[in-house]
Amino acid sequence: MSEDQLLEHKTTAAIIGAFYEVYSKLGYGFLEHVYSLALERELVERGHAVSREVIVTVSYKGKPLTTQRLDMVVDNKVVVENKSTSVLPAFARRQTLNYLRASTLEVGLILHFGPTAKFYRIVQTHRPGTITLTREPD
Repeated sequence: MSEDQLLEHKTTAAIIGAFYEVYSKLGYGFLEHVYSLALERELVERGHAVSREVIVTVSYKGKPLTTQRLDMVVDNKVVVENKSTSVLPAFARRQTLNYLRASTLEVGLILHFGPTAKFYRIVQTHRPGTITLTREPD
């Protein structure tokens, strides 16, 4: 699959570019909150709509069950989960996948502001059994 065929390619490319810009300026070691604020500022300066702390409702059999808070949604198209740990927690992928399943969005990015900047792209097309997990090439 070529990059142009990836869901929300333009938006994810813009987010990833902003992520690397923030990482190049701040480096490793700040708390997640600092990176989230810087990323929000960078994306807004680049002309993107950014919503933070977005609440989505998880339903069971068509009835509301609970809510979840998404770190960031960009252009109403992509969920962004920021992590600033030395090692990416194993639950981060599951967490982001669940955010996609609870929302109507299909693409999520995990941005890991760790010792080395890395991103992970997750796609959930809202068809049962259709999940794609990808990672930045080493």
